Amino acid sequence: MLMYEPAHFIKSFVTDLDAALEKLKSNARLTLLQKTWLGFCLTGMLLTNSVCWAKFERASLGEHKIAALSWMFREAKIAWDSLLLASVTLILDRHGITEGVLVLDESDRARSKRTKRIYGVHKQKHKASGGYVNGQTVVLLLLVTQSVTIPVGFAFYRPDPALKAWGKEDNRLKKAGVAKKNRPVMPERNVRYPTKMQLALRLLKEFKDAHGHIKVKAVLADALYGEAGFMDKASQIFGTVQVISQLRENQTIEYKGKKRNLKEYFNTTNKGVEVILRVRGGKDINATVSSARLKVTAQGKKRFVIALKYEGESDYRYLVATDMTWRTLDIIQAYTLRWLVEVFFEDWKLYEGWGREAKQLDEEGSSRGLILSLLFDHCLLLHPEQTARIENKLPAYTVGSLQRKSQMEVLLEFIKTLLEHQNPAEKLKELAVLVNDVFQLMPSGKHMVGRDLGCMEPTASLQYLEAG
Repeated sequence: MLMYEPAHFIKSFVTDLDAALEKLKSNARLTLLQKTWLGFCLTGMLLTNSVCWAKFERASLGEHKIAALSWMFREAKIAWDSLLLASVTLILDRHGITEGVLVLDESDRARSKRTKRIYGVHKQKHKASGGYVNGQTVVLLLLVTQSVTIPVGFAFYRPDPALKAWGKEDNRLKKAGVAKKNRPVMPERNVRYPTKMQLALRLLKEFKDAHGHIKVKAVLADALYGEAGFMDKASQIFGTVQVISQLRENQTIEYKGKKRNLKEYFNTTNKGVEVILRVRGGKDINATVSSARLKVTAQGKKRFVIALKYEGESDYRYLVATDMTWRTLDIIQAYTLRWLVEVFFEDWKLYEGWGREAKQLDEEGSSRGLILSLLFDHCLLLHPEQTARIENKLPAYTVGSLQRKSQMEVLLEFIKTLLEHQNPAEKLKELAVLVNDVFQLMPSGKHMVGRDLGCMEPTASLQYLEAG
């Protein structure tokens, strides 16, 4: 798909983003060249679903060169640290958002084997194949509101190499039968490699500092964050707000002075009852629920613990909440909002440029490429047709459908500009030459034409061997 200039809604977004930047920092405004470049990149992402300079060059028929696009990405004095903050502020103001729920989760993105220059790449479990791949891990913070769901912060997670090496060696020695006292002591974590929980707390604090006027009603996170240290600190950041996470079924609680694991307690002593839950404010579903205020052994304090089993499921999942004054159903229904982060991840990887070709090099490149992809998500939220739906309290359009329609609008604008040229026929000839120059056909290694297949038939001089 081709373009002459940025899409209209993207140009409006960049203009508004520039104004929001000026309010944050008077010296952070974008120059005319920077606005043009940013608008072109966002439109390129719209058309190609990638952060790939080569594809952007082809979409512009060579008008914007790879070297120039890459140079702007690396060298232009853009206030990258403020771009995402300004964009979030713009959306909050535009949609009149004053409260919401914060959701934390992490997403893995597989990369190629040669990843020495891609920031934060490490060995990851590949769920589809059961093997391992090299990939990046991003800890993401989303704000779920009454109207829209917005990505508001991110951080790259990197495992500590020293701890990783120690764990590998410790497992080897353990399998060899070496006693714990004779194995190396676990080294302290390097501060340059914070844990996912430390990164999550940092993201929560940054959101609080930047958007203190937003009332956070709850913080949601999966079982990885179900530890006392994280839950208490996250709650304190927003003034003892509700924090909801999950526990593992083998974790223990104290009941009548005795320790019991969650699975045993909720399957024997405190059996569930059938209820109807409203999931994410929409569909009603049947579920089995049980709850109690119990001391969680690992956390060393009382928590609100809930056993939840949806219709058709055989095993409970266990929720844990810090604020014990909430009702059971309110905690469960709030936690169902966590599913929205999975929907965002799917849209983000399929439609918003955070795909296989978003492989900008080093920490700077990875961070800026990720910022561009999140800005594109924000841009679609402020599309005029999307805004109209939200303002009229109608269901918002999907990212995929909005992207496809916007792609056709860009193509129609390209055709319109071509037809309005004073000499369309001559312009068309120029474009034909550009197409031949930009879209070079490459030889394939799949076909054997022009190659020697070799001799695949019997050799007469060797026939006597078969007879013998």
